[in-house]
Amino acid sequence: MFLRWLPQAVCLVSVCVSLTLGYEDDIEVNYGDSYYNEITEGEPLEPTATPAPGPCKATDMTKWDKLFSMLENSQMRENMLLQYSDDIIKVELGSLRGEMLRFVAQYGGACGVAVETAGRRMSMQMEARLRESMEHLRQDRSTAADNSAGNSHQEKLLQQLLTAARTQAVRLIKLENSCLSNLEATGENLQQEVASAEMLVAVVTELAKTRAVLELALKSAQQRHLPAGCETALLFPMRSRRIFSSVTPDLPLSLSSFTVCLWAKPVSVSNRTVLFSYGTKRNPYEIQLLLSGTRALFTVGGEAHLVEARGVVKGGGVWTHLCGAWSSEQGIASLWADGHRVAFTPGVAEGHMLPDGGSLQLGQEKNGLGQEKNGGVVSGGSGGSESQMPGFEGGFDAKLAFAGKMTGVNMWDRVLTEEEISQLALQDGEGCEQRGNVVGWGLTEIVPHGGAQFIN
Repeated sequence: MFLRWLPQAVCLVSVCVSLTLGYEDDIEVNYGDSYYNEITEGEPLEPTATPAPGPCKATDMTKWDKLFSMLENSQMRENMLLQYSDDIIKVELGSLRGEMLRFVAQYGGACGVAVETAGRRMSMQMEARLRESMEHLRQDRSTAADNSAGNSHQEKLLQQLLTAARTQAVRLIKLENSCLSNLEATGENLQQEVASAEMLVAVVTELAKTRAVLELALKSAQQRHLPAGCETALLFPMRSRRIFSSVTPDLPLSLSSFTVCLWAKPVSVSNRTVLFSYGTKRNPYEIQLLLSGTRALFTVGGEAHLVEARGVVKGGGVWTHLCGAWSSEQGIASLWADGHRVAFTPGVAEGHMLPDGGSLQLGQEKNGLGQEKNGGVVSGGSGGSESQMPGFEGGFDAKLAFAGKMTGVNMWDRVLTEEEISQLALQDGEGCEQRGNVVGWGLTEIVPHGGAQFIN
């Protein structure tokens, strides 16, 4: 039986060996592609026998191979263009932003608004261009079959982006040149303004110096100038018990009301400085107008009836206008300084009548009366021996004496109105022309004693 199947087995082995040897030979010789197009237009379905090309010789590509190759190349070009445009835009925008920041930091001011507006427009234009480019790229990606047209359109978009960047750069250069020219003009104007300001400062400095000189001259003139149109004044050069002025009234001093006004410019004021004083044998303090520091004091009928105003006396050689008014009806007494009522007191010597026959002095307070009689009025003499009367054994006190200048001394037998007193207190007015009927400045006899004297 073995012999029966032996010839068949030998035939089968020989066939396998021959097939193996034929397969190896085919592999060693064939360097071509092992596939062929199964879909062709107008060609038979079975492949045609073609000679095997050499290993370095390019094979012919079918339409499908060309299509796939074009798609791959289009995708690669699209990615490269996108990456390149993205890099360019990033770099350009970064450098543009840096230049804008430096430009704004350097020039700012008037160009700040223009630069900001230009930058905003540029960013909006660039953003619109980028959106348009991305939209076209998406469209080109969806229509890859028409690749050549897509590539040309992308090149046009990139060219437009580059043109827009150049246009914006030109605009920025023009804007920078305009700002620089404006800044140069502004700098010249600023230099002119600085020079003008320096000249103005010099002029103001000179004017200030001139003003100071004029103020000194005016102050000096005011010190020599008499107020209210007065032409003469009484000068009390120092404090002394011998320096005073006696007054002979034009009317008897038996009064139930009166107003006394005068201008005074004291050199210095003590605790009690007498300006105007009238006294009798029975009461040496019937009328007194006094100064005490910066206060003004007015007394009728004695020190118990005192009217006081604080802070009305000016120092530094300044004229001050003072008035004292009194009426026995309701005993109303008021004190006025520079045309303003500064003190008011009712019940002062109410129902009192001033007695006649007393002594009236300026710049002192007298405690002893002389014997010289003149029409029933007793006044202090200018010198010689003075006999003493009971109750007036004393004399003048140097501590009470007034030192300074006095003018415009007037006395009325009535209470003046507020308007009348205000007119008298005007330094540039004509108060000296309004003279009192009891004592009138320039009309009534006023005799200086000691070192007192009239000055112009």
